[in-house]
Amino acid sequence: MTAATGPSPEVAPSAISGRSQFRQDIEGLRAVAVLLVLGYHAGIPQLAGGFIGVDVFFVISGFLITGILLKEVERTGTLNLASFYSRRARRLLPASSVVLLASAAVTVAVIPVTRWVTIAWDLVTSALYVTNWRLAGQAVDYLAADVAPSPVQHFWTLAVEEQFYVVWPLLLLVLVQLHRRTGWPLRQLLLTGIGVLAGASLLWSVQLTFASPSRAYFVTTTRIWELAIGAMLAFGIGRAADLPVLVSKLLAAGGLLAIFYAAFTFDATTAFPGAAALIPTLGAAAVIAAGAGHITPGVSRLLTNRPMTAIGGLSYSLYLWHWPLLVGAREIWAEPGQPLPVMLGVVVVIASGVPAWLTFRLIERPIHHWPALADNFRRNAVLAFTCTAVALTAAVAVLLALPASVAQSDSTVVPIGAHALKDAAGTGVSNNSDTTTNLLNADGSVTFVPGPIEALQDVAELDGNRCILSLEAVALEPCLYGPAHAETTVAVVGDSKMHQWLPAIQQIADQRGWRVITYLKSGCALSQVPMRLQNEEPNRPCIAHNELRFAKLLGANDIDIVITSQAAKSAYTPKADLAAGRRLMIEDLASTWDALDARGIDVLVVFDNAAPPMNVPDCVAENLDNLSACDFSRNAAIGASAAPVQLEALRHAPRARPVDLQDGICRADICSAVVGNVLVYRQGSHLTATYVDSLSEWLDQAIQDALK
Repeated sequence: MTAATGPSPEVAPSAISGRSQFRQDIEGLRAVAVLLVLGYHAGIPQLAGGFIGVDVFFVISGFLITGILLKEVERTGTLNLASFYSRRARRLLPASSVVLLASAAVTVAVIPVTRWVTIAWDLVTSALYVTNWRLAGQAVDYLAADVAPSPVQHFWTLAVEEQFYVVWPLLLLVLVQLHRRTGWPLRQLLLTGIGVLAGASLLWSVQLTFASPSRAYFVTTTRIWELAIGAMLAFGIGRAADLPVLVSKLLAAGGLLAIFYAAFTFDATTAFPGAAALIPTLGAAAVIAAGAGHITPGVSRLLTNRPMTAIGGLSYSLYLWHWPLLVGAREIWAEPGQPLPVMLGVVVVIASGVPAWLTFRLIERPIHHWPALADNFRRNAVLAFTCTAVALTAAVAVLLALPASVAQSDSTVVPIGAHALKDAAGTGVSNNSDTTTNLLNADGSVTFVPGPIEALQDVAELDGNRCILSLEAVALEPCLYGPAHAETTVAVVGDSKMHQWLPAIQQIADQRGWRVITYLKSGCALSQVPMRLQNEEPNRPCIAHNELRFAKLLGANDIDIVITSQAAKSAYTPKADLAAGRRLMIEDLASTWDALDARGIDVLVVFDNAAPPMNVPDCVAENLDNLSACDFSRNAAIGASAAPVQLEALRHAPRARPVDLQDGICRADICSAVVGNVLVYRQGSHLTATYVDSLSEWLDQAIQDALK
């Protein structure tokens, strides 16, 4: 999870004077929120729930913006949208465009070239403030799994707030017009409308968090209620000022305790946002309400001291700068696939204060208060257009910087692939040979397909169809291939590690006249016990899908063979006990395979292929003149895969048959990134479709041997 944005330091409506006044306690609350987020992103283990800082910010934004809009409506009877949007543009866009430029520079300087195209699109959606929807789509797309964070991933929170800023005034205007036509009391009408929207959003947040937590985290519709809490508070802030001193003190202390409780006890296993987000959001609302009329000594001393208000003032720039610097530092100093060491993360976060302060002093504050822009919509529109154009130009610059050598494959390459690992009777070198498995050109260079950038999209298909469900899908949607009345019907069942074999299975089906039916779902092995999501939550869509999938297999009378594989090495356990989860997985796989065998179905288990210790396309892109730098140990890579778990399960289910293709992927002791002019891996430990296509003979022979 990544979180938070620093809302603009607008003045808050004063319940005491009836005029706008600067709330130092809210500035300090901003500091609390941004420090929690920065600590979480730095990797401080005690702040595993620091992502809730974004929820505190959402409440603050909803309160301040609604207070400003409400005051204008009650004073003038309408809203000046041009003025409102102008203030938002000059407050937010200049600083964000500078950071997007810097993020593009970080990308070109230290991030592997294979990720540049993806990041360029991240820059585009960040500049247009819709990147949260892009991230929501990626969260349920297995093609985006294992992809390292983008340097602009944190812009998702800015996107949520910007969408709020666009829609919120329009909603209030609609309600104002309804008030004029019906005569209903304005405040009651506004409050009712906001309350209905908040309730609907909260219910949707709870539902989607249960069904698809990764998607629920990013989409605007699950977050609107958090901003609406602040909005509703703006309507009642006058009454909050009349609360007894003791009540105000209890609210302030209780609110901060709720925020800190969430920050220190929530973690990746917390179902979030959903109902859990009520704790930090109501806590933030309590702190804001408590400061409306009374000084609460303990909390006031914490929130209004000079360091806290200074950090609160810098919160927007701090948030903008810290994440791309952390991503860059991770690429430079962290081991591949590993987080940045905590102390180094803390140092980077602290160092981000320097560009944040410079941005605040030289860009953010001067442009926000520039007299030439005040009350001039045309100039503000030009400013907004210019800032957006600058950010989009940064995306184009990243694409233009792509080296031609990795931008596309050489179309003249003959993809020999796994045939290069056959013995002398075949077409290439011996599997036990020490010579290279990359067929050399006359000049000693190696050409291959797909290129490192193209590899991510070199994905398996069956007759032109992807044939695999997304992470959040549940219903069975099988693909059918081959003659309807074939003598042999084969069910291809499992997760994306089984899905990768479709090109070879299609070739075999054509040769042998098979009927093929697919039951494939991303992140969902064929199992009767729960799988784990990446955030250690039980994979609920997978649980529901497996109930349907297993019942379908047991009830089918026409399935002769089930071919299955998986990436999962452990089942879900409440305390993330990997050893216990591994034992549970082994027992369940054996039980599942035995149940299918009892129905007269032959079960073939394709061993999970060797899992490389690095991102192979990244390594290849960086070592085009020395591909041996991307070699890795076969034994260690097989040990890191799900193959040992499958092997152990087969010992408890002797009638299930193993299908071992490791010799078609690696030599006796070494696995190479490129074999027979074909890039072997596309993402994580997934094989490219091009390489799998070259393995069809290996797979066919292994299946026939198993069936004997």
